[in-house]
Amino acid sequence: MASAALRAWSSIMVVVVVLAVGARWPSRCRAEFTVVVPDTSAAALVDAPQTGFSDRARTDPAEQRAVQEVMAATGNGWVWGIPDVCRGRWHGIECVPDRHDVYHVVSLAFGALSDDTAFPACDAATATLSPSVLALPHLRSLFFYRCFTGNPQPIAALLGRLGPAFRSLVLRQNGHVGPIPAELGKLRALRVLDLHGNQLTSAIPATLQSLSHLQMLDLSYNRLAGPVPHFKFQRLSVLDLSHNAVQGPVPASLGQCRSLLKIDLSQNRLEGTIPDTLGDLSELMLLDLSHNALSGPIPAALSRLSSLRSLILSDNRMQFTTVPGDFFSGLKALTTLVLSGMGLSGTIPESIGELSELRVLRLDNNQFTGVIPATFRRLERASELRVDGNRLVGPIPFGKEMLWRLGKKLRVGGNEGMCYDTKQEGLEGVVSLAGVADCDSVRSRTTQHLVWINGTVGGRPRSVDRVATSAASGSRYPGAARVGSGFVFLSLHLAWFAAFVL
Repeated sequence: MASAALRAWSSIMVVVVVLAVGARWPSRCRAEFTVVVPDTSAAALVDAPQTGFSDRARTDPAEQRAVQEVMAATGNGWVWGIPDVCRGRWHGIECVPDRHDVYHVVSLAFGALSDDTAFPACDAATATLSPSVLALPHLRSLFFYRCFTGNPQPIAALLGRLGPAFRSLVLRQNGHVGPIPAELGKLRALRVLDLHGNQLTSAIPATLQSLSHLQMLDLSYNRLAGPVPHFKFQRLSVLDLSHNAVQGPVPASLGQCRSLLKIDLSQNRLEGTIPDTLGDLSELMLLDLSHNALSGPIPAALSRLSSLRSLILSDNRMQFTTVPGDFFSGLKALTTLVLSGMGLSGTIPESIGELSELRVLRLDNNQFTGVIPATFRRLERASELRVDGNRLVGPIPFGKEMLWRLGKKLRVGGNEGMCYDTKQEGLEGVVSLAGVADCDSVRSRTTQHLVWINGTVGGRPRSVDRVATSAASGSRYPGAARVGSGFVFLSLHLAWFAAFVL
């Protein structure tokens, strides 16, 4: 049942995050809310009430009435015909008997997640939350999924008055509007707060900082603004504020949330630098700060995150930021690395080639120069590799097997100085090389341009002579050549040649 799944939350959290890491990025870590029915003989239960199996326990009369009123307010009026809501067991309700054989309601869930987890449905056009929910003193978990979409309403402040046993509030994709009630900060035993996919506005209330037992906070896909509060939750495993409009810096206090497995602050308006304190999160598996306005440098402390599976920093403002060559040496667990569209410069760190678990690598649309590191040949598990839209030169270092395996997921275009070696067999028809010149033709064109320069000017500067000789002899690839400090470009029409001679 619902609360049974939440009791197992800590044990499944790692599995949930790992599954999210392997999905499309930016992906989202979703909680498991599948009902677990203790009695396997009840596996075929559906929404309709069933005859109970116990001849002794009965539901507390006050709680029986409260459940009926809550369910009727969601459009489930048939509940009035049920003599005992706990004995007629169905998905969406969990009851626990006390020593006096009195059932108490501990969990309510509404909204069909799938065919396998069919909680009582809601009439989205008329459903409301009944205040009678406060008459359930033993309630631990409340779950509503797509229940109020046709009747948008604020999150009821009265929820802050739920009993001391209350641990999980999930209001996903219900169409809720308005601010997050500050009263939710009174739920001191709360472990899970999930308000994903509503239309909530205003700032995240500071009162949420009082929720010291919180393990999951998901406020993603809303319209929240203002700063990220200075959370210091010691037990927090998942923090997801993505797809909002929160502003200001990434709080350094997040480094004190030592149990964090996932941080997703993507698609916001965050500014400033990434705090060094994030490097203290030794258990962190997913860090997504993409699509903000963060500036460099990328803190060296992040290289200490030995448990990190996914690092996504794309589409931030880090022009002229370089990444040290050994930065990724300590990130052996990485399976996803996305640094697209950041304006990064310098050479591509060779330590990326040491990431034997890497599946997805995106370095596209930066200002990287030099060649693709030869260490990239070791990325035997890579299924997607993008370096397009940079200033890279020289030959593509990948073998035939890797080229065919990556197929269209290898993108190297937009690097005018890049080429492939025609001496390598089996490259005919490789789709990923479309538009990439072969190195022999590149060398030939380089020599022709240099000869043209000589004929036009009437002389051969010594530095040009050295480059032309190297290109013509085939002893060095274009782009590996360097010219003397006295070399001057003699024609603005030689932009193609300039991609090789730096």
